[in-house]
Amino acid sequence: MPAPVLADIREAARRIRPHVHRTPVFTCASLDHWLGARILLKCENLQKVGAFKIRGATNAVCSLGDDEAARGVATHSSGNHGQALALAARTRGIPAHVVMPHDVPAVKKAAVAGYGARVRYCEPSVRAREEALAALVAETGATVIHPYNDHRIIAGQGTAALELLEEHPDLDVIIAPVGGGGLLSGTAIAARALSPDIRILGAEPAGADDAIRSLAAGHIIPCAQPRTVADGLRGTLGSLTFPILREHVECILPAGEAAIVEAMRFVWERTKLIIEPSAAVPVAALRESPRTCAGLKVGIILSGGNVDLDHLPWVTETR
Repeated sequence: MPAPVLADIREAARRIRPHVHRTPVFTCASLDHWLGARILLKCENLQKVGAFKIRGATNAVCSLGDDEAARGVATHSSGNHGQALALAARTRGIPAHVVMPHDVPAVKKAAVAGYGARVRYCEPSVRAREEALAALVAETGATVIHPYNDHRIIAGQGTAALELLEEHPDLDVIIAPVGGGGLLSGTAIAARALSPDIRILGAEPAGADDAIRSLAAGHIIPCAQPRTVADGLRGTLGSLTFPILREHVECILPAGEAAIVEAMRFVWERTKLIIEPSAAVPVAALRESPRTCAGLKVGIILSGGNVDLDHLPWVTETR
């Protein structure tokens, strides 16, 4: 199947419109000064389930035929995708099955179950996730909806950039965080089609820099042991997302751990927006690479706002 094109993203936007928010775009003079650019924040932290993931999940679930949908959907997830798929399935009235590592925070377990998913726990390894998911699908006949390596997911995620560029077609740069690459792939497809001269950048934790290394090498290099507070960006690029990024993305900027935490806190304090560490990565990357977008008009996709308030990264716990 060929990569999604703008028509697929527009169709996804039409399909999901009744079920998701058209999120606002915020500005902040303090942030502009801090980064040395004119910044527009696409606030997916204010999206349903608190993240952009509901866009792709809804598009995928609503794309299923009735017979396929009746068997339900399944995935493995440690957070936002599981919540999004559970809600999308509940909205359509079909079962959702989510495999989760048993060591994920209780707040995430509760959120996925709260949206109606049937949760199955597994050991915290990629192999254990995949084996548990395969067993679940064999039992239920459910359709697997991958968190990012799925054309329907990519098209759905691209609707955030579509909305941003409809409102602000004169952006010089658009930047999104990258883990598995679904959001950045959809962003790149929409942005390149709508604004051929726009610069498309990604941002990635330095401790989980498989996308940077993969694009430099010309092939996917998995990140065996990602170490970053940005837990939503610990995935490795997929066979569908990698070629899209290689074709459209100018570069991917790294962000150090201290910079991610600093950026997250700055956005909380100055914009009054609650964002998760993954959403802070593009802000942190621009802070650490100030010449990249100096003086330009930059759109940033704030990917989500799901935070464990009992374990904020700038708080030192005392016993």
